[in-house]
Amino acid sequence: MTTQRARRPGPSVRTRVVEHTDGSEVRREDRLITEEPLEIRVRSASVEPRRAWVTMRTPGNDFELAAGWLVGEGLAVPTGIAQVAYCTDADLAPEQEFNVVTVTVAGPLALPHRHEASSAGTSACGVCGKDSVVEALATRTARPWSGPRPDASVVRRLPEALRERQTLFARTGGVHAAGLADADGAVSIVREDVGRHNAVDKVVGARVLAGEPVASACLVLSGRVGFELVQKAAAAGIGAIVAVGAPTSLAARLAAEASIDLWGFTSAGRTVRY
Repeated sequence: MTTQRARRPGPSVRTRVVEHTDGSEVRREDRLITEEPLEIRVRSASVEPRRAWVTMRTPGNDFELAAGWLVGEGLAVPTGIAQVAYCTDADLAPEQEFNVVTVTVAGPLALPHRHEASSAGTSACGVCGKDSVVEALATRTARPWSGPRPDASVVRRLPEALRERQTLFARTGGVHAAGLADADGAVSIVREDVGRHNAVDKVVGARVLAGEPVASACLVLSGRVGFELVQKAAAAGIGAIVAVGAPTSLAARLAAEASIDLWGFTSAGRTVRY
């Protein structure tokens, strides 16, 4: 008997909808952003693969997500990730084949207590168990950014530069985006995901897997700024965060402690520095 291989899930799925407007109904095809779980397992030379985190994400760039998450959590430095691969355990159900990733870390691995138990999060959840700015800063794996940072005139251009590369948002309207930019406003990489923290992990992980420095002048976000996003930026060595929405009080506090420029409510005509 031939075993049917699992089909890799795509970032969006087709659906049928009925669009209601004034006095009319239109039946048409639409697209929904895909939301599925991703289990991240971690292994080292002395530790067998063990589950460290489960998050709801948009399929695509899964290896980047896993690598970026480890760096953000302080479980690995960018140069310490030896391999990322989909899990091939025989006991996995077909639908799990592309939803479980194993990261091999060079050197010893000691999972903090918060990762000892089964950890899971929604697509809106980022930080697991961090309850203080001091603890968040302790996960920093890069030095504070010492290079040039964008000024206000550059900052105001960044959301539109990000928006131009949000292809999944254009198709579904249901996804967040994060991008890395230099001090002159040139956007080098953009990733989208149903979870805003996943999008950040993906852009950091892209740099990690490419063997490039993860530190950058600026992280651009399509929504608000929560504490966990500033923590990830601090861990990567980001110099500034530019967001379309507002920061939370703890996000602003952590940004100040981490020497990160924080900009919110950013559009072509306005931005607010905190």
